[in-house]
Amino acid sequence: MKKSLSLLLVMMFAGVFALAGCSGDEEASGASGDGKLKIIAAHNQTSPDNPYQIGMEAFKESAEKSDANIEVEVHAGTLGTSESELVEKLKLGAADVVLVSPGFMTKTGIDEIDLFALPYVFDSYEHWESVVDGEVGEEMESIINEKSNNDFKLLGYWSAGVRHYYGKKPLNSMEDLEGLKFRTQTSGAIADYWEQTGAVPTSVAWGELYQGLQQGVVDASENSYPYFVQENHHKTDNGKYVTETAHDYTTRFLLINGKKFENYSDEQKDAIMKAAEASVQKEREAVNKQEEKYKQQAIDDGAVVNEIDRQPFIDLAKPLLEERAKEIGAQDLLNKINEMK
Repeated sequence: MKKSLSLLLVMMFAGVFALAGCSGDEEASGASGDGKLKIIAAHNQTSPDNPYQIGMEAFKESAEKSDANIEVEVHAGTLGTSESELVEKLKLGAADVVLVSPGFMTKTGIDEIDLFALPYVFDSYEHWESVVDGEVGEEMESIINEKSNNDFKLLGYWSAGVRHYYGKKPLNSMEDLEGLKFRTQTSGAIADYWEQTGAVPTSVAWGELYQGLQQGVVDASENSYPYFVQENHHKTDNGKYVTETAHDYTTRFLLINGKKFENYSDEQKDAIMKAAEASVQKEREAVNKQEEKYKQQAIDDGAVVNEIDRQPFIDLAKPLLEERAKEIGAQDLLNKINEMK
C-alpha cells in the first residue's frame, strides 16, 4: 500500500514538472496551447492610412499565409505611442516585432545607429536605398545584433519619407530660423545642428504636437508629408508654411526579439524573414505614393509650400557629420555612405 502510494506521488510530481517544462518552452518560443506561434507586432502611429500600418499588415498577411502556423496581432499605437515604450516592451518580451527610429535605438547604447539620422547624410531616396540595402546596411544589422546581445534582431529597413520644415512662416534662408521654437530632439548631434541654424530645439510629444502648434508652444516642426498632414499639423497657424528642406531621408528599423527568434523553428524563421521582406516592399511603396498625395492635400487645404537653396544647410551639416562619426567610431561607414552619392 505504502509502495503504491509513493509511486503515485512520484508520478504526480513528474507530471507537474513536465507540464511546467512544456509551459516554459511555449512561453520562450511564443507558442500558444494549440502550437500556433503568436506574434505581437507594434508601431506608434494611430492612423490606419499610415505607411507603418500598411507595412505591418503586409507582414501579418505574409506570415499567416505561410505553412508555419503563425498568427500576427498588429497594434497601431495601442501598445504605446512612445518608441521608447516599444523598445522596452520588445526587450522584455511583451512585444515581438516593433518599428523604431534611430534616435530611440541610440538610447539602448548602439551609437553607430545615430549615423542614419543625422541631417543630410543622404542626398536622395535612391542614395538612401542603395545604402541600407547594401554593405552598409548589412554592417549596421550586425552591429545591432551584437551590441544588443541579441535582444534585437533587424528584420528590415523601412522609410518614413523625406522630412521638411513646417512652421508659422516660410524659410527663405537659414536666418529665418533664428529664435524659432523648433520641435525636434533636444539633445545630441541633431539638436546641435538645429541650434547652429539659430533655432531653439524644443521637446513636444508627437501625440501632443497638434495642440503644441495650435497654442504656440512651438513655432515650427519637421516631418514628412504623410505624417504631419495625416495629423492636420498643416491646418494650424504654426504649421501652414512648408519649406522643403529635405534634411532627412528617414530610416526606420523593423526589429524582432532576437532571443525569441532563436527559439523558433527553421520553418517559422523562414516565414518571418519572408514576411519582413514583404513588409519592407509594401511600406516603402506606400511612403512613395503618399509623399505626393499628402503634399497635394496640404496645398489643397491651404498650406503654402516653397523650396529653398539647401546648400548652406548641407555645408553646415558636413563638419557635424564628420565629428559625430569620429565620436562613435563610424568613420568607415560614413566614408562608404559618401562614396555612394
